[in-house]
Amino acid sequence: MCFHSKQSKSAQELQNRFRAKFENEALFTPTVYNGFQFPKTPVITNKKTNTIQLFNWGLIPFWAKDDSIKKNTLNARIETIHEKPSFRNSVNNRCLILADGFYEWHWLDEKGKQKQKYEMTLPNNELFAFAGLFSEWTDQSTGEILSTYTILTTEANELMSKIHNTKKRMPVIISENNERNWLNGEELIMQNDRLTATEI
Repeated sequence: MCFHSKQSKSAQELQNRFRAKFENEALFTPTVYNGFQFPKTPVITNKKTNTIQLFNWGLIPFWAKDDSIKKNTLNARIETIHEKPSFRNSVNNRCLILADGFYEWHWLDEKGKQKQKYEMTLPNNELFAFAGLFSEWTDQSTGEILSTYTILTTEANELMSKIHNTKKRMPVIISENNERNWLNGEELIMQNDRLTATEI
Protein backbone atom coordinates (compact mmCIF):
# COMPACT_ATOMS: atom_id res chain seq x y z
CA MET A 1 0.00 0.00 0.00
CA CYS A 2 1.02 3.64 -0.21
CA PHE A 3 -0.81 6.34 1.72
CA HIS A 4 2.05 8.70 2.59
CA SER A 5 4.63 10.04 0.14
CA LYS A 6 7.03 12.94 -0.12
CA GLN A 7 8.21 15.36 -2.74
CA SER A 8 11.14 17.33 -1.34
CA LYS A 9 12.73 18.55 -4.58
CA SER A 10 12.36 21.99 -6.11
CA ALA A 11 10.16 22.70 -9.11
CA GLN A 12 13.27 23.17 -11.23
CA GLU A 13 14.66 19.79 -10.20
CA LEU A 14 11.39 18.13 -11.18
CA GLN A 15 11.32 19.89 -14.52
CA ASN A 16 14.91 18.94 -15.29
CA ARG A 17 14.51 15.30 -14.28
CA PHE A 18 11.22 14.65 -16.09
CA ARG A 19 11.83 16.99 -19.04
CA ALA A 20 8.48 18.70 -18.54
CA LYS A 21 7.27 22.15 -17.47
CA PHE A 22 4.90 22.96 -14.64
CA GLU A 23 1.47 24.07 -15.75
CA ASN A 24 1.32 26.35 -12.70
CA GLU A 25 4.60 26.32 -10.79
CA ALA A 26 3.37 28.86 -8.23
CA LEU A 27 0.95 26.29 -6.78
CA PHE A 28 3.66 23.71 -6.07
CA THR A 29 5.33 23.42 -2.67
CA PRO A 30 7.71 20.57 -1.74
CA THR A 31 6.19 18.66 1.18
CA VAL A 32 5.16 15.33 2.70
CA TYR A 33 1.75 14.13 1.51
CA ASN A 34 -0.92 12.31 3.53
CA GLY A 35 -3.21 10.59 1.06
CA PHE A 36 -6.19 10.80 3.42
CA GLN A 37 -6.04 14.59 3.07
CA PHE A 38 -6.42 14.12 -0.73
CA PRO A 39 -3.62 16.60 -1.54
CA LYS A 40 -2.70 17.98 -4.93
CA THR A 41 0.61 16.47 -6.01
CA PRO A 42 2.67 16.69 -9.22
CA VAL A 43 1.82 14.27 -12.04
CA ILE A 44 2.46 13.82 -15.75
CA THR A 45 -0.34 12.26 -17.80
CA ASN A 46 -0.44 10.53 -21.15
CA LYS A 47 -2.58 13.41 -22.42
CA LYS A 48 0.03 16.08 -21.59
CA THR A 49 3.37 14.29 -21.56
CA ASN A 50 5.45 17.49 -21.42
CA THR A 51 3.48 19.15 -18.63
CA ILE A 52 3.61 18.70 -14.86
CA GLN A 53 0.12 19.18 -13.45
CA LEU A 54 -1.24 19.05 -9.90
CA PHE A 55 -3.93 16.40 -9.39
CA ASN A 56 -5.74 15.32 -6.24
CA TRP A 57 -4.71 11.97 -4.74
CA GLY A 58 -7.75 9.66 -4.54
CA LEU A 59 -9.32 8.72 -7.88
CA ILE A 60 -12.96 9.70 -8.43
CA PRO A 61 -14.43 7.81 -11.41
CA PHE A 62 -16.49 9.92 -13.81
CA TRP A 63 -19.72 8.12 -12.83
CA ALA A 64 -19.46 8.78 -9.08
CA LYS A 65 -22.43 10.66 -7.58
CA ASP A 66 -20.17 12.35 -5.04
CA ASP A 67 -16.50 12.34 -4.05
CA SER A 68 -16.78 10.00 -1.06
CA ILE A 69 -15.25 7.11 -3.01
CA LYS A 70 -11.83 8.80 -3.00
CA LYS A 71 -10.91 7.48 0.45
CA ASN A 72 -11.02 3.95 -1.03
CA THR A 73 -9.13 4.73 -4.25
CA LEU A 74 -5.80 6.09 -3.04
CA ASN A 75 -4.28 2.84 -4.30
CA ALA A 76 -5.28 0.31 -6.97
CA ARG A 77 -4.11 -3.28 -7.10
CA ILE A 78 -2.47 -3.64 -10.52
CA GLU A 79 -3.73 -7.21 -10.75
CA THR A 80 -7.41 -6.14 -10.71
CA ILE A 81 -7.64 -2.70 -12.35
CA HIS A 82 -9.43 -4.14 -15.40
CA GLU A 83 -12.10 -5.69 -13.16
CA LYS A 84 -12.80 -3.11 -10.47
CA PRO A 85 -15.57 -0.62 -11.38
CA SER A 86 -13.61 2.22 -9.76
CA PHE A 87 -10.66 1.78 -12.14
CA ARG A 88 -11.66 -0.12 -15.27
CA ASN A 89 -12.79 3.04 -17.10
CA SER A 90 -9.43 4.67 -16.36
CA VAL A 91 -6.99 1.94 -17.40
CA ASN A 92 -6.00 3.91 -20.50
CA ASN A 93 -5.58 7.13 -18.52
CA ARG A 94 -2.00 6.56 -17.42
CA CYS A 95 0.11 8.91 -15.36
CA LEU A 96 3.38 9.30 -13.53
CA ILE A 97 3.17 10.45 -9.91
CA LEU A 98 6.39 12.33 -9.15
CA ALA A 99 8.04 11.64 -5.79
CA ASP A 100 11.30 11.02 -4.00
CA GLY A 101 10.06 8.88 -1.13
CA PHE A 102 7.17 7.20 0.65
CA TYR A 103 6.47 5.89 4.13
CA GLU A 104 5.44 2.54 5.55
CA TRP A 105 4.95 1.16 9.05
CA HIS A 106 6.26 -2.17 10.30
CA TRP A 107 4.00 -3.81 12.86
CA LEU A 108 5.94 -4.86 15.95
CA ASP A 109 3.01 -6.80 17.41
CA GLU A 110 0.06 -8.73 15.99
CA LYS A 111 -2.50 -5.94 16.47
CA GLY A 112 -0.31 -3.10 15.28
CA LYS A 113 -0.34 -1.23 18.58
CA GLN A 114 3.40 -0.74 18.26
CA LYS A 115 4.82 0.28 14.90
CA GLN A 116 8.14 1.34 13.43
CA LYS A 117 8.02 3.97 10.69
CA TYR A 118 10.27 3.64 7.64
CA GLU A 119 11.10 6.06 4.87
CA MET A 120 11.54 4.33 1.50
CA THR A 121 13.74 6.01 -1.10
CA LEU A 122 15.95 5.23 -4.06
CA PRO A 123 19.75 5.58 -3.74
CA ASN A 124 20.89 9.18 -3.20
CA ASN A 125 17.28 10.22 -2.61
CA GLU A 126 16.79 10.47 -6.37
CA LEU A 127 13.49 11.39 -7.97
CA PHE A 128 11.23 8.64 -9.31
CA ALA A 129 7.70 8.06 -10.55
CA PHE A 130 4.93 5.87 -9.24
CA ALA A 131 2.74 4.26 -11.89
CA GLY A 132 -0.78 5.64 -11.70
CA LEU A 133 -4.17 6.04 -13.33
CA PHE A 134 -6.15 9.27 -13.45
CA SER A 135 -9.71 10.42 -13.95
CA GLU A 136 -11.71 13.60 -14.44
CA TRP A 137 -14.89 14.03 -12.43
CA THR A 138 -17.47 16.82 -12.55
CA ASP A 139 -19.05 17.92 -9.30
CA GLN A 140 -22.71 18.23 -10.28
CA SER A 141 -23.44 20.67 -7.45
CA THR A 142 -20.75 23.18 -8.42
CA GLY A 143 -19.74 22.30 -11.98
CA GLU A 144 -16.11 22.05 -10.86
CA ILE A 145 -13.98 19.49 -12.72
CA LEU A 146 -11.59 17.58 -10.46
CA SER A 147 -8.56 15.74 -11.82
CA THR A 148 -7.69 12.84 -9.54
CA TYR A 149 -5.37 9.82 -9.49
CA THR A 150 -4.58 6.51 -7.85
CA ILE A 151 -1.19 4.86 -7.25
CA LEU A 152 -0.84 1.30 -8.54
CA THR A 153 0.38 -1.31 -6.08
CA THR A 154 1.88 -4.75 -6.52
CA GLU A 155 3.03 -7.67 -4.41
CA ALA A 156 5.80 -6.63 -2.02
CA ASN A 157 9.38 -7.56 -2.81
CA GLU A 158 11.64 -9.13 -0.17
CA LEU A 159 12.50 -5.84 1.52
CA MET A 160 8.96 -4.53 1.61
CA SER A 161 7.57 -7.88 2.79
CA LYS A 162 9.65 -7.49 5.93
CA ILE A 163 8.60 -3.88 6.48
CA HIS A 164 4.97 -3.96 5.35
CA ASN A 165 4.40 -7.21 7.18
CA THR A 166 0.60 -7.07 7.22
CA LYS A 167 -0.73 -6.49 3.69
CA LYS A 168 2.63 -7.19 2.00
CA ARG A 169 1.99 -4.73 -0.83
CA MET A 170 4.05 -1.89 -2.27
CA PRO A 171 3.62 0.92 -4.81
CA VAL A 172 4.77 0.38 -8.37
CA ILE A 173 7.86 2.47 -9.16
CA ILE A 174 8.66 2.69 -12.87
CA SER A 175 12.22 2.43 -14.12
CA GLU A 176 13.38 5.79 -15.48
CA ASN A 177 13.93 4.62 -19.04
CA ASN A 178 10.44 3.09 -19.10
CA GLU A 179 8.44 6.09 -17.87
CA ARG A 180 7.53 7.39 -21.34
CA ASN A 181 6.76 3.87 -22.51
CA TRP A 182 4.27 3.51 -19.64
CA LEU A 183 2.55 6.72 -20.73
CA ASN A 184 2.47 5.44 -24.30
CA GLY A 185 0.58 2.32 -23.29
CA GLU A 186 3.45 -0.15 -23.31
CA GLU A 187 4.32 -2.87 -20.83
CA LEU A 188 5.25 -1.87 -17.31
CA ILE A 189 8.86 -2.32 -16.17
CA MET A 190 9.44 -1.67 -12.47
CA GLN A 191 12.50 -0.72 -10.45
CA ASN A 192 11.17 -1.60 -7.00
CA ASP A 193 14.32 -3.62 -6.34
CA ARG A 194 16.34 -0.40 -5.92
CA LEU A 195 14.44 0.77 -2.85
CA THR A 196 16.24 1.41 0.40
CA ALA A 197 14.68 1.71 3.86
CA THR A 198 15.53 4.05 6.72
CA GLU A 199 14.01 3.90 10.21
CA ILE A 200 12.61 7.26 11.27
